[in-house]
Amino acid sequence: MQPERYDQIAAEFPKKRLLVIGDVMLDGYVWGRVSRISPEAPVPVVEVLRESFFPGGAANVARNVRECGAEVYVMGLVGKDSTADRLRSILENGGIRLETLAVESGFQTIVKTRIIARQQQLVRVDHERPHAVSPASLERCLAQIEEMLPELDGIIFEDYGKGFVVQSFVDEVTRVARTAGKVVTADPNPRSPIEWKHMTAVKPNRGEAFAAANVPWQEPEAEPEKDHNLLEIGKRLLQRWEPDELLITLGEQGMMLFAKGEEPHHIPPRAREIYDLSGAGDTAIGLFTLALVCGATPLEAAELSNHASGVVVAKLGTATVTPAELRESLAFAQLR
Repeated sequence: MQPERYDQIAAEFPKKRLLVIGDVMLDGYVWGRVSRISPEAPVPVVEVLRESFFPGGAANVARNVRECGAEVYVMGLVGKDSTADRLRSILENGGIRLETLAVESGFQTIVKTRIIARQQQLVRVDHERPHAVSPASLERCLAQIEEMLPELDGIIFEDYGKGFVVQSFVDEVTRVARTAGKVVTADPNPRSPIEWKHMTAVKPNRGEAFAAANVPWQEPEAEPEKDHNLLEIGKRLLQRWEPDELLITLGEQGMMLFAKGEEPHHIPPRAREIYDLSGAGDTAIGLFTLALVCGATPLEAAELSNHASGVVVAKLGTATVTPAELRESLAFAQLR
């Protein structure tokens, strides 16, 4: 994509309004250094230097969209606890709309804490308890969506398999949104038995795509265009889910875009360096959807999404991409 075409698409970013639906959580990072092994057990002793916190899960998708200037609401489930308070504060400071958050007192807001030393993640500690969202909360959420739908340009489902995204809710939201002519996309999770039917686009990664098709993992071929297993999985999921577009992210191999009646398109990787893969999928679905609602073709949206993912994996921690960084990545690709 020429930078001039990107400028046309990016000029629409601040004019758009998106709703991100899914499992919200708080990502914590404990940054430290290791200089010795514990005398109590053969494990490193981490001397803590600092701690930082970022929105995680669906909240990170919203953060990525907001970073590009669009107005964004996040809909998910939080509890009445200090973790929810901290998450709310971070999101509000980032300009993300929170009136669509559902609150249940019996729910423990999810926090994932990564302990990092010398730019290497040593361990992750998760605080979460299984909790099915109540029918009453989902009814309130659906009523909110129906009320605000005329003002929305698109809806993103971000499923982390924590219980907020359920089939009946997905089906009804997709039905009313597509009937209203809105873009609806999804980032699926292999632990959730959701059928992502009739969406604008679904974006699994390679492992998720194989799991969704009930096919054992197969190592990728060197050239994705000749990866017969991948091509067959793409064909199967197009037939099963019937989306307008299917975008399978391939990590260091880039992305593959599938559409009914068209040959698959391979989008080569754009990452210059890889430090941390945390949240790369969040960035991919956020920027792909934002580009679509801004008038990009599916192939252009996939290319922008690919560049955005390449930028964030070069950063440590749960990161975002700015419009300026995205343009720089596109310009750099033109020089290669």
